[in-house]
Amino acid sequence: MKKVIAILLCALMVFPFYACGKKDENEITVVLDWTPNTNHTGLYVALEKGYYKDLGLNVKIEQPPEDGAAALVASGKAQFGVDFQDYLAPAFSKDDPLPVTAVAAIIQHNTSGIISTKDKGIKEAKDLEGHSYATWELPIEQSIIADSMKKQGGDFSKVELIPSTVTDTMTAIKESVDSVWIYYAWDGVACDVKGLDTNYFAFKDIDPAFDYYTPVLIANNDFLKDSPELAKKFLEATTKGYEYCVKNPEKAADILLDAAPELDRDIVTASQKYLADKYIDDAKRWGEFDAKRWNGFFDYLSENKLIEKEIADNYGFSNDYLPK
Repeated sequence: MKKVIAILLCALMVFPFYACGKKDENEITVVLDWTPNTNHTGLYVALEKGYYKDLGLNVKIEQPPEDGAAALVASGKAQFGVDFQDYLAPAFSKDDPLPVTAVAAIIQHNTSGIISTKDKGIKEAKDLEGHSYATWELPIEQSIIADSMKKQGGDFSKVELIPSTVTDTMTAIKESVDSVWIYYAWDGVACDVKGLDTNYFAFKDIDPAFDYYTPVLIANNDFLKDSPELAKKFLEATTKGYEYCVKNPEKAADILLDAAPELDRDIVTASQKYLADKYIDDAKRWGEFDAKRWNGFFDYLSENKLIEKEIADNYGFSNDYLPK
């Protein structure tokens, strides 16, 4: 009897430590692509409004490591992350593709393009001739610009390429370079808010192939396979977060500012209003991918030998985890 009591006491002593150390199966980590901005507001809304908690989820939003969100998600250290179709393409075209899947389009259409101060006279792609451009030195990036210029009768070889990772667009186009690739929802709106006169053209207006998905939510493939219902719960709550942003842009801006008070209030509010009708746009629901557009961009990359090998149609994305 003494031995039985001793064993039970030991078990009772051990159990609390085991229970405390046991991983929360409903814990979800989302890693951003960059510092918090209005691309991410729906995530912060879902967190602050309790949409995740209502479905039993414990969600953490983290900023990315140096090697980016995709690497962290692929490793399984985060279940979800924010990335871009053009950045995913090289990773999907390898013999051993990155084990992630795009599960939601954060913004329905590509809002990226080239911005410059109005005095430079760069109204469309062909006008880049004779001007400088801050390049990331990426083959896909430069091909999109070159083909955009060619379609309008311009010559990419006449552009002065300045290797640079621009972090302050307004200062860059005023002081050091004629043109910069931006995402209008943030940097374009910021220039407007600060009263800088600019010209801007969007790539999607030049070629339908350039209306790819940027940004997107990606998920770890093993997580999707092993925990599909958990993934669906996460996307159900996240959808509510972005739907709130569509209906209440100013309140959504306040929620983002509470999470990231270092951001400029005027820029955040204006950007949130700009994106209110861009999150869903002409899609049937937030997050839904159009297979034709997804495949069309990868076809363009393959035809122009910008990726190692052809990516099969419908590879790398799924609408299956979105709420019906």
